Amino acid sequence: MIYFDNSATTRPYANVLQSFQEVSQRYYGNPSSIHRFGFEAEKLLRKAHEQAASILNVEASEVVFTSGGTEGNNMAIKGIALAHQNKGKHIITTTIEHPSVLEACKSLEEIGFDVTYLPVDKTGIVNVDELEAALRDDTILVSVMHVNNEVGSIQPIEKIAKLIKHRKKTFFHVDHVQGFGKVPLTLIDSGIDLCTISGHKIHGLKGTGLLYIRNSVHLFSLFDGGAQQNNYRSGTENVAGIVSLVKAMRIINEKQKNNKNYLNELNKLMRKSLNDLPHIHFNTIENQAPHILNFSIPGYKPEVIIHALGERDIFISTKSACSSKKPDESAVLRAMDMSTEIAKSGLRVSFSYENTHEEVELFCRSLRKVTKQLSLVMG
Repeated sequence: MIYFDNSATTRPYANVLQSFQEVSQRYYGNPSSIHRFGFEAEKLLRKAHEQAASILNVEASEVVFTSGGTEGNNMAIKGIALAHQNKGKHIITTTIEHPSVLEACKSLEEIGFDVTYLPVDKTGIVNVDELEAALRDDTILVSVMHVNNEVGSIQPIEKIAKLIKHRKKTFFHVDHVQGFGKVPLTLIDSGIDLCTISGHKIHGLKGTGLLYIRNSVHLFSLFDGGAQQNNYRSGTENVAGIVSLVKAMRIINEKQKNNKNYLNELNKLMRKSLNDLPHIHFNTIENQAPHILNFSIPGYKPEVIIHALGERDIFISTKSACSSKKPDESAVLRAMDMSTEIAKSGLRVSFSYENTHEEVELFCRSLRKVTKQLSLVMG
């Protein structure tokens, strides 16, 4: 089997599964309980906070564990909006954000917030000058993803952060779900106030993630209850899931350090191998996120190609898994001003450190055979 859909989800590392099982069996006490069993779970939870903070080079108090990217994005965007609406009701984001950001912004529009959706260029990158021009006195939040989940474009986060850093009323949120472990991002003293990470994108478990909230940033809590996690996310903590997330973070960080160019090698090999495929159009420009390559083969329905490859035990995707059940064209490719034909035929390949050069070569040979067979059928 060849699995090239790692931007949708990843196969959990064995060590991650092992840590989850061990904690579930041995430390299943409620961390809020005052007996020894609860204290042991609370001690493990506190250690996980410290370890996650160490990996991110932030303070332990700045880490809030969540159920993943969607919750983290909603907590950041709605939390800032509701806590600071007395200072302003203007939010800035882009047209190619993840649905959890775009839909959160749309829901805030329904209760009186004003949202500016900035366009991107043909490479999928937002113009910093246009973002600066969109800033207003009542702008309380800018939310821009680091790495786009469909085409892998990398946004100029450092430049945006520099614009916002000295604006006392404006907070900066970064969706780092696709970037963590693949494309480095500095949090401390960066101007980033909030940052989202998801476990199942880094060989962790589904239902795990975290939100970095810079100290002194205040959010309106979306969860009321027992005041766990500094009252930002009430509810009994998923200790086993949290420990497994930290384990995945540590492993992916090590792989990134020890294999700096590996994902880029896979990307370049595939791009070179597919370059002679008739009518292929690369939607991802070179030197973007190394683990994502998006391309179109106009005239072929992407779902037909995907099913044909699936019969060969090769798995890729069309667009974001969170919007793949919506019909027709990719909203991201259309936002990049691609033609309807290109936007409707987009295919996404996404690598992990577990993939090999041999898999890339086999995939490319298989894709050529599939398109040739389909051409004969359509012939």
